[in-house]
Amino acid sequence: MEYKKTIAFVMAAVIITLTGCGSSAPNNVEKPAQETDSIQIGLSIDSLLIERWSRERDLFVSKAQELGAEVNVQNANGVVEEQIKQIQYFIDKGVDVIVVIAIDDIALKDTIAAAKKEGIKVIAYDRPIRNANVDLYLSVDNEKVGELMAEYIRDYIGNEGSIIQVKGSPTDYNVQMVQDGFERILSTTHIRIDYAEFSEGWVAENGFTVTDEYLKTGKVPDAIMCGNDNLAAHAIRALIEHRLGGKVCVVGQDADLEACQRIVEGTQYMTVYKPVEKLAIKAAERSVDMANGVPLGLRDTFFDGTYDVPYEKLKPVAVTKENMDDVITGKYHQKNEIYLNVP
Repeated sequence: MEYKKTIAFVMAAVIITLTGCGSSAPNNVEKPAQETDSIQIGLSIDSLLIERWSRERDLFVSKAQELGAEVNVQNANGVVEEQIKQIQYFIDKGVDVIVVIAIDDIALKDTIAAAKKEGIKVIAYDRPIRNANVDLYLSVDNEKVGELMAEYIRDYIGNEGSIIQVKGSPTDYNVQMVQDGFERILSTTHIRIDYAEFSEGWVAENGFTVTDEYLKTGKVPDAIMCGNDNLAAHAIRALIEHRLGGKVCVVGQDADLEACQRIVEGTQYMTVYKPVEKLAIKAAERSVDMANGVPLGLRDTFFDGTYDVPYEKLKPVAVTKENMDDVITGKYHQKNEIYLNVP
């Protein structure tokens, strides 16, 4: 029995590749020994440099395999042209469902249209794809993410003060939704955004550059809102170099392990945990359901600029030193990892 399980796992795993591809399969992709009647899912990931995508890839693949599907994973390494080629590759292979973590919210429209023309279902995972009429947009409530960030800053610094923002990529529409939620809360206060800048391609080092340049003016912000925890890490590095580590309220999102470590150490104040395990598992379940023609049964919709598309969103949670153990410890990261640098 154990032998059979091992063989089944190997056969399911050999089609997984973590490199970009062109319109035909990359040289290092191992094709299955024989065609099967299994559901075929293509997963195109923005970039595995962001910690959460590796975790979600593994969860997605594991759940899909458990449900009898085969997954071909492609990593676009942050290059939108590669992602377009990967989606076209999935179309050429005739997969049943394509799941996309989009690099650019607009550039994929025509390729998605080509997939749908071939009868392939498309899920926009975490990030919306605009004007594309995808079959499902599955994400976290991104406006709520922004609200949680702003609420924490307001509660910590009071009803007035100055902040700077190191935002995410301008081609990621989630960034705008987070900003909408953030500004909605700030509009009820006297807190002002003194400086804000996007980070093209989510380049994490921009967190350092923006923060360092601002601090060199002689001003110190009351808080820094960062588009994710990678940006927060570099903003904090700049603060430390200016001997301000732990003295400025820094918030981020994703609940990366290093962010959780910084929170219990006191250099980052808050992160937003997005239940990515549930998100990845739900995406796998929805993919298999779609391939089998099972109705989604969703009421919520998201306007993608042209179409109202089915929308399924999960609830984010603000994570601080005070609730770290309740929300994260033993569930998302292990205690010995989180408190690695805390006596």
